[in-house]
Amino acid sequence: MVDLRKGITALALLVLFVGLASAQVGGTGQQQLTCNTNVTVTPQLRNEGWTEQTGDITITCTGGATPVLNSVIPLVNFTIFYNTTVTSRLFGSTSSNIPNEALLLVDEPGAGPVKADGSGLPGYGPSLPQILCTTPLTGCAAYVGNIGGNTTPVTAVGGQVNAPNVYQGVAASATGNAVTFFGVPVMPPTTTGSRVFRITNVRVNAVPLASGAAGGAAAVIASVAISGATSLGIQNSSLTVGYVSASLTTGAGSATMTQCNTSTRNYISALTFTENFGTAFKTRVAAQTNTSYAGQNAPTGVAPYAQNVPGAIYNSESNFVFSTGSTIPAGLADFGTRLKATFNNIPTGVRIFVSTTNIVNGAIAAPIPGVIGGSVANGTSTSTSQTSYAALVNGENTAWTSTGNPFLVQPTGSSDIVGNVALVEVPLSGGTGSAVWEVINTNPNTNETFTFGVYATLASNTAQNIPLPGVSTVNLSYAPTATSGSASGANLPRFQGDSQAARTLLTVIICRTILLYPYIVNQMVSTLVSWLRIRRRIRSPPAARLRLHRTARAR
Repeated sequence: MVDLRKGITALALLVLFVGLASAQVGGTGQQQLTCNTNVTVTPQLRNEGWTEQTGDITITCTGGATPVLNSVIPLVNFTIFYNTTVTSRLFGSTSSNIPNEALLLVDEPGAGPVKADGSGLPGYGPSLPQILCTTPLTGCAAYVGNIGGNTTPVTAVGGQVNAPNVYQGVAASATGNAVTFFGVPVMPPTTTGSRVFRITNVRVNAVPLASGAAGGAAAVIASVAISGATSLGIQNSSLTVGYVSASLTTGAGSATMTQCNTSTRNYISALTFTENFGTAFKTRVAAQTNTSYAGQNAPTGVAPYAQNVPGAIYNSESNFVFSTGSTIPAGLADFGTRLKATFNNIPTGVRIFVSTTNIVNGAIAAPIPGVIGGSVANGTSTSTSQTSYAALVNGENTAWTSTGNPFLVQPTGSSDIVGNVALVEVPLSGGTGSAVWEVINTNPNTNETFTFGVYATLASNTAQNIPLPGVSTVNLSYAPTATSGSASGANLPRFQGDSQAARTLLTVIICRTILLYPYIVNQMVSTLVSWLRIRRRIRSPPAARLRLHRTARAR
């Protein structure tokens, strides 16, 4: 068993393996098996994300000695090191050598055959079903066999059962920066073809790389190392599998309300979430059919409905979806991109409401797609009816299920409608509460902005100093938020919280009775004049006071 924690030091020892005496699989000669690496698509990664998907790595090998029928195929360990923590979902409770959702596919199984529309790959390997090696800590033995005239790995000497072609990754620990695929048979394809190993479903912690993206994008680097019963000539062993940059820009309007004026569902703020590149906002899975919530429900059935074609681009929070026997399939995210508003310091006497969907303005909701969550409104169709649409969900960690959309939140009555905007009250505890919306329809070919409305009800009670004058704020971020960049079995995706200062949302001020001000001033002036007159009389000379006295007696 290889301890991957010790393997980190191997980064400095990555070399191009050129000897192949042991890779002849019973054949003759000293023919070199040479492998080239490539990244099929180098994606943009969100620097706010703990669990960002990296690009697939393909290792394409050619040459080698002709395999001898019934001989044992040498087993190879593929270890991929990254310059940050690997955070692919873990499927185990141990503290070391934990199987995860990363997968290695041999010869692109499920990608063929070539179809009438030109899609699909030729060859025997792509035409095979995807067969899992169920012992990820040791790999699976294989032998050179022949099935239907095709030289191929089989499970036993002289057997007619195809050997596994899907291998599950293993993480040394929850904080490690590598993933290893143990015991993968490497049978030379001879001089007439190639053997392809695809590594997919590797997620990494992009947050530590964010500081390096200040002047642009920071690279996620992967390095390939080989060990085991044979060695391979690896060219280009270091690859860029993603570029990390800031992906989210947010904003919030603010309003002022007076303590003594009661109001009901008053529109106070527009919260905006803008993506900085077109694929920052994603649905849970790629909507491949124009049916309700096709972008949220787990894919089922056969292609094109299942999200399991090697090398396909899905533009979703999920990647290559494949069941390894765990409760959650490998590669399947729990939800699409979620956007969170956290309200702070809301005083007693103030209630906060939010729009259940994105809006045009405080009284007009965004258009509802013809088919909510369907492919046409998700930018995956040539139709021009793409609609950006997000909806309120019941908590940032509430996952979708096969029953559809039970977690979308709806208003409780007709009174919670402003214009045609439906509202839901935000539960508050100690003046704090949050609202979370999930992206239901999005277009990867444009930078989108989702705007949500915030409304306030104020119940005045000045005798009790309610609501207390002060400033309420809001923080805006992706959801769900987490504080750790370690790998785990928790929900995917996960994000860092708002790194910016809280934005002013609502200011409550004390009342000033402006209409009484002139009256009070006049009264003060009148009192002052009377006082001056009295004072003048008291200080008059004696002769003047005597004359006033005689005049008064004469009267």
